[in-house]
Amino acid sequence: MASTFGKIFSVTTWGESHGPAVGAVVDGCPAGLPLCEEDIQFYLDRRRPGQGAMTTARDEKDKVRILSGVFEGKTTGTPISFAVFNEDQRSHDYADIEKWYRPGHADLCYDMKYGFRDYRGGGRSSARETIGRVCAGAVARKFLAQVAGTEFIAWVDSVGNIDCPEFDIGTLTHESIEASPVRCPVPEASTKMEEEILDAKKNADSIGGTVRLLVRGVPAALGEPVFDRLDALLAQAMLSIPACKGFEIGSGFAAARMRGSRHNDEIYFDGKQYHTRTNNAGGCVGGISNGEDILCRMAFKPTATIAQAQKTAGRGGENGELAAKGRHDPCVAVRAPVIVESMAAIVLADLYLQQKRHCL
Repeated sequence: MASTFGKIFSVTTWGESHGPAVGAVVDGCPAGLPLCEEDIQFYLDRRRPGQGAMTTARDEKDKVRILSGVFEGKTTGTPISFAVFNEDQRSHDYADIEKWYRPGHADLCYDMKYGFRDYRGGGRSSARETIGRVCAGAVARKFLAQVAGTEFIAWVDSVGNIDCPEFDIGTLTHESIEASPVRCPVPEASTKMEEEILDAKKNADSIGGTVRLLVRGVPAALGEPVFDRLDALLAQAMLSIPACKGFEIGSGFAAARMRGSRHNDEIYFDGKQYHTRTNNAGGCVGGISNGEDILCRMAFKPTATIAQAQKTAGRGGENGELAAKGRHDPCVAVRAPVIVESMAAIVLADLYLQQKRHCL
C-alpha cells in the first residue's frame, strides 16, 4: 500500500482508525526549524472530532507526541515522527460491516484488492488517517512561513445547494472562518449551511460540500515540467483526501465557457516584479507558480456511512440491507479545510526544496 507522498519533503502516514494510534513520518525537513508539539496541536485541534453538532460525536483529544527528529526545540534534519493515540474507539459498532459492505464506502474495494480488511471504522480508509497529513502539514507550513511568508487559508464554500456568496478574499482571516460552526466566513450563508447539515443529520443522512483554498505569498517558479506540475500535484494531493471527488484551480471548469481574450491574465511589471491583473490561472501557468495567489476548489461527497437502511451485498455473496452504526460526520466538508491547507503546504514545501536544488 503506497502511503508516502513527496520527493524531497516526503510524508508517510501510518495507523488505522481503531488501532492503537495514527501518525506520520516526515523526511527531508531541513535542520534548524523551530518546532514543538504546540505547533502541531494548533492544527490538530481544528481537525479533531467532537466539536459540536456539525461533526462526529467521537470524542478524541488528538494530542500529538513528537517521537523523533526534534532536539532542543529545533528539527535535526533526520526523520520527524508523530503519534496520536486513539482513545474513544467503539469497534463493536462496526460488527455488521465485517459481513456487509457499506454502499459508497471502500469496504468492497479493499476486500477485492487485498482479500482482507480492517473493518473497524474502515481502517486505513477512515478519515482518521488524515491526522498524519495535518501533522506533516504543520511542519511544511511553518517551514514555508519562515522562508517565504506563505499563508494557507481554506473555508467551506458550499453545502448541498447552499452557496457562499462572493466576497473580498483580501479580507479573509482564519478567525472569520473559525467563528462559523461550518467554517463559512459569510454569516448568512453559514446559518443556512448549518440548517442544511442538521436536517441531513436529523434524517439519518449526510450531505456534500465544497471547500475553497487560498494560498498567499507563493514563491514564483515552483513546479516541475512535465508530469510534476504544480497544479497536477495539487490535484493529486487533494484527490487523495478521503471523500474528495473533484478539483479545480483558478477559473477551473468555467474556463471551458470562456474565450481566450477573457481568460488570459494580462501581465504587467510594477518596477520590482511581474504581476497579473486578473487571476483566472489561479497562480499557476504551465504547471509553474507565477507568484500570484493560488486559488483552488475541491468537492467533497456526502459521508458514505449513514444510518438509513440501504441495499447492499455481503462477503458471502448474499444480498440484503445495512443500516450502519457508528459515529460519523454528517458533512465531511466542515472538517476538511485544515486538511486541504495541510496537503497544499506539503506540495509547496516539496516543490520549494526541489527548486532550490535547481537554482543557486
